[in-house]
Amino acid sequence: MKNAVKASQKIQISDIVEQAERATQMVNQIRSRMLAPNAAKSTPLFTLTQLASLCGIDKGQVSYRISKGDLPAGQLNEKGSRREFTLEEARIWVQHYRAEHLRPEGARAITISIGNFKGGVSKTTTAMVLAQGLSLRGHKVLVIDADPQGSLTTLFGIMPDTEVSEQQTIAPLVYGDTTSIRPSIQSTYWNGVDLVAASSTLFSAEFVLPSRQIKDPEFQFWDVINLGLEDVRDEYDVIIIDTPPSLSYVTINAFMASDAMIVPLPPNALDFASSAQFWSLFSDLASNLVENAGITKTFDFIHVLLARVDSADVASDVVRSWISATYAEKVLPIEIPKTTVTSSSSAEFGTVYDVNRYEGSAKTYSRARDAYDRVIDLVEVSIRNSWMAQLSEGE
Repeated sequence: MKNAVKASQKIQISDIVEQAERATQMVNQIRSRMLAPNAAKSTPLFTLTQLASLCGIDKGQVSYRISKGDLPAGQLNEKGSRREFTLEEARIWVQHYRAEHLRPEGARAITISIGNFKGGVSKTTTAMVLAQGLSLRGHKVLVIDADPQGSLTTLFGIMPDTEVSEQQTIAPLVYGDTTSIRPSIQSTYWNGVDLVAASSTLFSAEFVLPSRQIKDPEFQFWDVINLGLEDVRDEYDVIIIDTPPSLSYVTINAFMASDAMIVPLPPNALDFASSAQFWSLFSDLASNLVENAGITKTFDFIHVLLARVDSADVASDVVRSWISATYAEKVLPIEIPKTTVTSSSSAEFGTVYDVNRYEGSAKTYSRARDAYDRVIDLVEVSIRNSWMAQLSEGE
């Protein structure tokens, strides 16, 4: 038969090891080509128009303020045709003009977990874009990659298994070597966003945490990340945790450490069914934890984000109605479209915010960027409401 599968030799573990090495080498080669010449990511530059938009003012005000000399003036490009600002310069402007939107004195960081039971639902992309978008609004963000696959770490231009030591992950917290996450924090290419990276060594957390619980009845396995964050909650505006696509010990830790949750959910039947299972298992487990430990756990907000929405998929309309009926007011009124922009950006270890100049349709790029901008605007409102609640509770 022409298309019959050929018989082959049995595959040894050594063959799989060799295959893994080839895969790692290929990823490194691709990254080197994408991030040439320095094999490191760089941030986009911002024009006068873009800076004005970020600050919520018009271009004339930007030009006037530059003439006063109290804010960064940027630099003319090589052709001298336009003025450009670095991300760091842009954030200084934004923090000046959006001061009333920033974390008020006396409030602490809001911790948000990005979670779902299933991979491929834009969970990691959502975490990255949320961090970038909030930083562009002047906030200081800490991102924690709690997924052993390290996809979020990769989006920061860092290879999990070759450039991340165990000390740069949450592992020291898990092992009990430290009670603070501070030593694991590193700066990133994106001004205003710091990172606790991930690597495959985090798989061991699923054995270490229950083992510590068995050895020490007083140990609370679900409270490790929460206690580890306590040391830095006064230094960040928002802490974002990207969780593994399963209800693992680490995922439970992330949720119990969080003030809020965002659940990306594509409108298709399989993802909807998976999310139903996710909520069922989490509610059972959380209920048992709360009851047995005698603790109280609340969330300031939970947002369900419709992601990877294919406008050409007629069936998605039906699933969208299921999602709306199930999650009601938790569903954000903005949808993230499935576009070539997000696809190509992911292929280049980036997001829509990493794009300096999109080579495709300007309309397509604008649609994707605008959707994310609007989502971040809504999330920022929820964050501000949480800060106000903190302050009122402290009075």
